[in-house]
Formats: sequence, C-alpha cells, structure tokens
Amino acid sequence: MTKNNKKSEFEELKAEIERLKKELKKRKKYGLVWEEKSEKVAEMCKEKLPVLKEAKNKEIITDKNKPVNLLIEGDNYHALSVLNYTHAGKVDVIYIDPPYNTGNKDFIFNDRYVDKEDAYRHSKWLSFMEKRLKLAKNLLKDTGLIFISIDDNEVAQLKLLMDYPDLFGENHQKTTIIWQKKVRPSNKKEDGFSSTTEYILMYSRTSRITDLVKDKLSEDYIGKVYRNMDNDPRGPWRTKPLWSESNPNPRKTLILPGGKKLTKKWFISQNRLNHLFKNKLIYISSGGVLNEKIFLTKERTKNPINFLSASLVGTTEEATKELKTIFATEKNVFPNPKPVRLIKYLLSKINNKNAIVLDFMAGSGTTGHAVLKLNKEDGGNRQFILCTNNENNICTDVCYPRIKKVIEGYKNLKGQKVMGLGGNLKYFKTDFVDAEPTDENKIKLTKQATEMLCVKEGTFEKVIDNERFKVFKNASHYTGIIWDQLAIPTFKKAIKDIKGKFSVYVFSLSDETFDEEFNDIKQKVKLSPIPEAILQVYRRIFK
Repeated sequence: MTKNNKKSEFEELKAEIERLKKELKKRKKYGLVWEEKSEKVAEMCKEKLPVLKEAKNKEIITDKNKPVNLLIEGDNYHALSVLNYTHAGKVDVIYIDPPYNTGNKDFIFNDRYVDKEDAYRHSKWLSFMEKRLKLAKNLLKDTGLIFISIDDNEVAQLKLLMDYPDLFGENHQKTTIIWQKKVRPSNKKEDGFSSTTEYILMYSRTSRITDLVKDKLSEDYIGKVYRNMDNDPRGPWRTKPLWSESNPNPRKTLILPGGKKLTKKWFISQNRLNHLFKNKLIYISSGGVLNEKIFLTKERTKNPINFLSASLVGTTEEATKELKTIFATEKNVFPNPKPVRLIKYLLSKINNKNAIVLDFMAGSGTTGHAVLKLNKEDGGNRQFILCTNNENNICTDVCYPRIKKVIEGYKNLKGQKVMGLGGNLKYFKTDFVDAEPTDENKIKLTKQATEMLCVKEGTFEKVIDNERFKVFKNASHYTGIIWDQLAIPTFKKAIKDIKGKFSVYVFSLSDETFDEEFNDIKQKVKLSPIPEAILQVYRRIFK
C-alpha cells in the first residue's frame, strides 16, 4: 500500500469518526421513546392532497362588519394541513381537548377503538398527538399560546412530548393548570382516591409570550394585606422581605447607609439596596428585618393562579346541563363536555380582543361558544376556527347546530327564548385532489383552491365572478384569483378603479409570478403563483 493510499484511508476514517460524533450529539439523552405507528389519514396524503369545499347552505351571517368564524368538518390532520397554508403564523391561541386514551372507547386509531389491553395503546396515542401538534405549532404566532386538557391517563406522556425541542420545549411551558371538574366525589373505585380534577398544560410558541391579563385585587384582599403604618403619603403598602434564611442564595455582605455591614442571605444587590433607601422604600419590621415597601398604586392586579375551582370556571356537570339547555332535551348530548366558563376564563387571560382562536378537536363546539360569549361581554372581535370529524355525526348534529343556535338564538328546556350572541360562520368540508404532480392535477388543485385562498385572505364577499378570474373582498382588502394568465390585462382593467390593496393569485404550471405584467401597479398588488405556493407547504408536511 502506498503512502498516499494510507493517507487517504486515514482521512476517510477521520471523517467517519467526526460524522459519528455529530450523530451521537443529535441523539436525545433524555426524553420519551415510543414505537411510531403509521396512520391511514397521514399515509393517504401521499396520494391525495387535502383542500376545502364550502357547504354554502350552512353559512351564517349576522353582521358583515364582524370577523367570519370557520368550522371545518373532516379529520383534523387534513384540516391542520390546509391551515398550514392558510393560517401559518396567524393563530394567537389554541385550545384542544384531545381523547384521554382511557381505554373506554374514547380514542380511535386507524378506524378502531384503542382499548386498555392494546399493547401499543400509548404509542398510538403519542403518534397521533405528535403529528397534529407539529402541524399546530406552525400555525401559532411567535407570541402564541396553546392550552391542552388532559387527565391522569396521558398527562405524563403529554408533558414529555410537549417538552421535545422540536415541538414546544420545556423552557416554553408556562404552567400546568389544575381544574376542579366536579365537586361531588365518586366512590366507584374500591381502591384509590376519587378523581375530581383534570389538567390543562399551557405552553408558548416561543419565549415572546403574549402578555397575560392579570386578575384584579379584591377589596377583601387589599384590606388584609395593605397597610400604611408610617402614614406614607404615597398610600397603603405591603412588605416584601429583602433577606431570608430559607433563601437558597449564599450569604453576602451589603452596606447600609451610615456604613453598617450586614451579612445575610440577601435577595437583592447592593445597587438595589441603595436605590430602596434613597427612595424611602424601606420598612424595618420588628427584629430589625429590612423589607421593601410595595405600594397598592403599583399593584392593582395579581398573577392568575393555576388552580381553577369549580365555582370559578364550572364543572363537567354544568357543561352537560348547558348542552341540554341549548338543545332543549333531557338526554345527554355529548359525553364529558367542557363548560363554557372554563374556556372563556382561559381566553380572557389573553390580552388580545382580536385574537384568532383555534380548536382542532372541537367536539361539541364549546370553544366557539366561549369566543362568541366573551366577544359579547367585552366587545371583542375574536375569531374562532373549529375543526372536527363527523364521527357519530358530532359535527352535523351537535357542533354546527350548537354554534348556529348560540349565534341566532334558541328556546331552552322551559320554552323560553334565549337571545343569540350574533356572529358569522362559514362551514367547510375537507376534500381531496390527486397528489401526482401532473399538469392536469395542478389545474384541478388550482380550480379547487378558491375556498382555501378566501380562507387564507379572510375575503368572502364576491365582487367579480367569471370563468377567467374572480375577485373577493373584506372590510380591509381584496383577493384576486386569475385562472387564465391571458386574462391578466382584462383583470387589471377590471380592478383599475377599485381602491385598496390586492392579494393576487395567478395560475402557473411553474412558479412564475408574472411580476413584469403587474409592474405598473406593483404598489397595489401582492403576487403569488398557484398552485405552487400550496404545493410547497404540502411537500414540507407530507415528505
């Protein structure tokens, strides 16, 4: 073997060692491991691409100046795939109530119920959740939040799954909320505690969390906590200790005014101590303990607590009664619904009255109901997007009728008229186009993308409708869809006198955007090729 050959082999070996080092670094040292299970609805997307098709007879419009809410009937994997094109980075809040995987026919995987004896019970649930949570994360704004209800069966697995860096990451968990779901304990179990609580895991999309609306201090709390023992003109105050023996920080020495030194387990720095003395923000309590004075004028609110009592946000029993009242029946309408007060409370903590709220496991439609009710109470313009399949007719017989009744009004069990909350709704179903990238299929996808583009732009009012192009609008802008590129001059002439910004989608078998043809009105239009813009999203998801 020549010297050059030996050198070449050494370089190859060295390169292989470096590659293996990088691979080892990638491997998780701590986390959750499960056997990945293929899912029919996901595999299907390799051959069929999901689109939206509007059920126009289910449209509800009560105020054209208000946001249009969306209800999508279909598997939530397909709905989330579509939303990855229409709503990527647009959603403020997600709330979901997934199947708890109790083994009591509450979770279906590949058309079969998963029971307690299924050896892959947890793996199937984790595979199901991971696919959907990855798609959902793409929809959230950088300041977005997600709330997930869960119980003892999967809370441990869900927490570890959410902690994965490629999902949300443990640094983005905000809290685990405990909800008191019932006040009357059950004695069905002979061995063990009666379960009266569930959990709601709260995570943020990034560290740029939306500001939470804090709870107002009650007068009773103020009276108990705030004093003015030194008649400070700045008003009542409470004390906050500056050191504590239970403080895990090591002892350090700080210098008081006058030169006295104190070695304690301080919470603060020397600069902070100097600032407090300078601004007369120190109160010395009995025993010579130094405290900071915190004035009521600076603290009219406090952080929400992560225990939600039944009296504060309602129970499952209350939720069951709500549905019976809406549907004017004594029969149970839906198993284990969530109370409107619970979801309304969570949404009320988000400091955004124009938030887009997504629930892709909508069930009976509680989230939509909560959004409408909260808007009515505080004058907000929040918009909801609900996604649910139609298993056991849950969408057509429960979710949609509930939202319709809540918007338009209904008669309760006593025959009394309950006023509607108002609002608008568009109803869509998931449909499919062949995925093979032929010119024929691209044309089909483009023709069936109209509803998706209107959902993406939020423009549902038709302005121009012909075989070559269409124009839709909302209160703020227009959407143009051009099927025939030869119609571009006619389209430009048609919109010449329309004031406002346009999002224009032009059919192209490649990814040509036709910028030159719109150069004279480039300040007025934003151009995108279709279906290439849609296909790019789907290639990323279904690779």
